[in-house]
Amino acid sequence: MTERLAATPSGIATAARILQDGGLVAFGTETVYGLGGDATQPAAVARIFEAKNRPRFNPLISHFASAEAAFTQVQASPLAQKLAEKFWPGPLTLVLPRATGSTVSDLAADGLSSLAVRVPRGEAVLALLEEVGRPVAAPSANRSGRISPSDASHVLEELSGRIDAVLDTGPCAVGLESTVLDLTNPERPCLLRPGGVSVEELEAVCGPLARPETEADAAPLSPGRMLSHYAPSLPVRLNATSVGPQEGLLAFGPTPPTGAAVTWNLSPTGNLEEAASRLFSGLRFLDSQQPTFDLTGLAVQPIPEQGLGLAIQDRLRRAAAPRPAEPDAP
Repeated sequence: MTERLAATPSGIATAARILQDGGLVAFGTETVYGLGGDATQPAAVARIFEAKNRPRFNPLISHFASAEAAFTQVQASPLAQKLAEKFWPGPLTLVLPRATGSTVSDLAADGLSSLAVRVPRGEAVLALLEEVGRPVAAPSANRSGRISPSDASHVLEELSGRIDAVLDTGPCAVGLESTVLDLTNPERPCLLRPGGVSVEELEAVCGPLARPETEADAAPLSPGRMLSHYAPSLPVRLNATSVGPQEGLLAFGPTPPTGAAVTWNLSPTGNLEEAASRLFSGLRFLDSQQPTFDLTGLAVQPIPEQGLGLAIQDRLRRAAAPRPAEPDAP
């Protein structure tokens, strides 16, 4: 049962506790209603993808109560500081390099070295984020591919029974997703997604904006795009039912095959939410074991292609895709 909470101090406190405990709470911003989960808890982030029935993982925007809080998680350039002063709180998302001490989970960032951050506008949502005291990952609070919700009733139509609560902050003022601006190259600000802050407003601060040449160019960095590019350095072999002595095994379920040099089990009980929450940790751990065990590759057990299994399989297929050839050294 999804609880509908009023945007009162009591309702906000209840919503904050749910988020801190790893639950999911939808809340209104000036753009659309977001489906929030604690970005530092991989299991909570996995629940977001499950609730949305999202077939792939992609970077999620992390929301903060202030620019100061946001900039603890990223490397903020002078231009980022200037844009934050002008447009935050507001419908602008900045993509910046992750800070060394960032606590946002790999699953929320899709394994990238950058993060998408914003400070939304709205008294209730800022009070909620302040009380949570952690980054809150929040894509739009609708099932994947459906219309974004601009009212609490829209959220309940889409997600009732799939999330813990919705904080009813009333109709959204903008009703359009945030603009996403890539600042990972401070010399070349790049518009990844148009939205609630206009190009003209941004260019008055930044100068002319670059545009991705193709959808694929934008995809690795921007929420709402599907491509991702983190992959282990070792070759990945999918749907493995046996494993060699120089392979690391990414296992799933209670009876993994034996014989691997080293094993990481995504979920010994076969739970897909647990598997999703442990996916990036598992890939990174096995990749790090190459020098110790002289690994030649990673083998991955079959994952059921249902629910979050679809997203896990999609991510693994991209991890297993052939890498571009390295250019010859000069």
